[in-house]
Amino acid sequence: MQRNIPRKIHIIGSVASGKTTLAKELSTKFGLPYYELDNVAWERNPRADRRRTDLEKRNYLNSIVRSESWIIEGVHNEEWVSGSFQQADLIIFLDINYSTRTYRIIKRYIFQKAGMEHANYQPTLKIFLKMFKWNKQFEERGKPNFFKSFGKYRDKTIVVCNIKELKNHFS
Repeated sequence: MQRNIPRKIHIIGSVASGKTTLAKELSTKFGLPYYELDNVAWERNPRADRRRTDLEKRNYLNSIVRSESWIIEGVHNEEWVSGSFQQADLIIFLDINYSTRTYRIIKRYIFQKAGMEHANYQPTLKIFLKMFKWNKQFEERGKPNFFKSFGKYRDKTIVVCNIKELKNHFS
């Protein structure tokens, strides 16, 4: 017998932790729309992306959060995303091993440069190097900040160190 499926899921994790892949899989499996926080923070344009203002980000995210069902995924855990953590039925914290994420960053860059994987951004060497920095920052600051700021939602948060662990949760 299948458990009740949450209608509002927030997935958080570092760069290359598997957030987008998991969001797509859950979206397909449960028929829920998914949204990438990077696309909330950035207005995507063919010529050049534009960083949204704080007010624009909040308004855009609030319009998603007010909808009936969603999966929101991203690395962000700043105050502007607090409403999505509050409204989520389930928060999935992807705590994937640091070295695994580092390997995935390298693999992703190679695949994107070879045209084998789509990116919402131009995969430049500069972005590639920043991903290592962001990975380290998440480990040192992002992860502790999440549990400090949003630990009050621990009862609806599951920490996942391996995506296969989730299979048991949803079966």
